[in-house]
Amino acid sequence: MESLLAEVSRLHFPGHPATLAQIAAFETRVGWKLDEDLRAFYLHCNGCDLFVSSPDTRFRVLPLEQIMRARVAIRGNDRDETGAASLYTLVDMQDSDYLVLDVARCDSGHYPLFDAWHETFPELVPVASSFGEFLKKALCSGNQAFWLSSEPLEG
Repeated sequence: MESLLAEVSRLHFPGHPATLAQIAAFETRVGWKLDEDLRAFYLHCNGCDLFVSSPDTRFRVLPLEQIMRARVAIRGNDRDETGAASLYTLVDMQDSDYLVLDVARCDSGHYPLFDAWHETFPELVPVASSFGEFLKKALCSGNQAFWLSSEPLEG
């Protein structure tokens, strides 16, 4: 994660680091703990824009205070029929599309990420097995939704 975070700081648009108090407040609010990759990221920067800093950036990793249940962000309610309670927004992809993490699936100590397209949600498309894997592939993507490409990425 260290080299990925250095690249975020060098070439992208990171926010200020989150404090330990902000992380503790977040974890209390949502009822789950950040995994190792997410904790390292948020201690480095509390959200960031990748590639372009504008309201229309494709990859906006949300600051802690903007992370919420995906069904609330996408469907506007917190009922079980609108998606699993374990899905949380992490990356704003614009137009009510998000990359979400599933805190019910902690594989090898990491939460997997999924594409949650607003038109088909709660159907999900796998994106990465961890935030670190996502960040590595995103930084190599040239600002493209790499999981939708038929071209394999290096790395």
